Amino acid sequence: MSQRAFLTLLLVAALAGCSAETAEAPKETVRPVKVVEVAEAATTRELSYSGAVRARSEAPAGFRVGGKVVERAVNIGDRVRAGDVLARLDATDYALSVTSARANLIAAERQVETADFARKRAEQLFKQQVAAKAQLEQAQLSYNQAVAARDSARSVLAQAENQVGYAVLAADKDGIVTATHADAGQVVAAGSPVVTVAVDGEKEVSIAVPESDVLAFTPGKVVEVGLWSDRTVALKGAVREVAGSADPASRTFAIRISLPSDQRVLLGMTATVKAVADSDQPLFSLPLSALTRDPSDRPIVWTVDPVGRTVHQRPVSVVDFSEAGVRVSDGLKAGDLVVVAGTQFMTENLKVKLAEEHAAYALPAHGNLAAASQTR
Repeated sequence: MSQRAFLTLLLVAALAGCSAETAEAPKETVRPVKVVEVAEAATTRELSYSGAVRARSEAPAGFRVGGKVVERAVNIGDRVRAGDVLARLDATDYALSVTSARANLIAAERQVETADFARKRAEQLFKQQVAAKAQLEQAQLSYNQAVAARDSARSVLAQAENQVGYAVLAADKDGIVTATHADAGQVVAAGSPVVTVAVDGEKEVSIAVPESDVLAFTPGKVVEVGLWSDRTVALKGAVREVAGSADPASRTFAIRISLPSDQRVLLGMTATVKAVADSDQPLFSLPLSALTRDPSDRPIVWTVDPVGRTVHQRPVSVVDFSEAGVRVSDGLKAGDLVVVAGTQFMTENLKVKLAEEHAAYALPAHGNLAAASQTR
């Protein structure tokens, strides 16, 4: 074969190979996606906080005197009535003080009798002009001092007797023991907590609210209260008290919410408080699956251009989360189509196919998704 013929065959083979490669070139990727349509912006937002059920009146009780605890008569959960003994101190030293004070009173009373006899004798001698007036005045002064000493001794005796009584700690009102702080054998100071009793009566929920939301809670505002232990319980509570200053450690405000009488509500239960507050910015609702993050860790969503069928990245500002979805305040408008499945595969300007119909998505004011709000 000649050289010219060989080169011709190589050229033909090369052209055939290029045609095969061109025919086998991959087609442009078109990925089917699931989307929702962004509903009209909401002007309110839901606030949800967890707290604990507590008695409206609950305070630790302690002895008015110090000493060694010899008995604690109650345990956590015990019901007590006014006057029931909660704990006792060793009152031996206080009983000795009573004995000493009583003896001092007896001595003071004898002193008064002696001073009274001297005063009367001085009066008789003065009337008979046998004693000078100065002696009468001195006798009267001694008598007054003796009376004052007797009265002081009586007060000391009364205080000693009170201290013996203070060695017994009794309940002031009917209630239930919620905590114990001392045991038998422990030495406590006057005023140290020994037993905490929650007084029977109105119950309330105590929650801690950050500064950003505290203005949404005003005294008298009605809120929804639920119990973690029983999701069927839905009570209407009322804000009773808002702390005037923030806690220095947590920087939150303590808020107390009164509850209606309900036998299902027990002290110590975990409660959820939900309230609706006005929003100073439009809020758009999305499923949690629509939210992702870009390489710089900013929250974003992927929106679909319905004309070009391409996806585009949109940065958003997250306002709050719930079990049902997320609310954002920037980056979207009503009618936008947002990808809710497969966001990890999205890239800018990726061609997509809207495989399903879509409906406007919105979170209702009180949390759970309406059935019609999800993609059909």
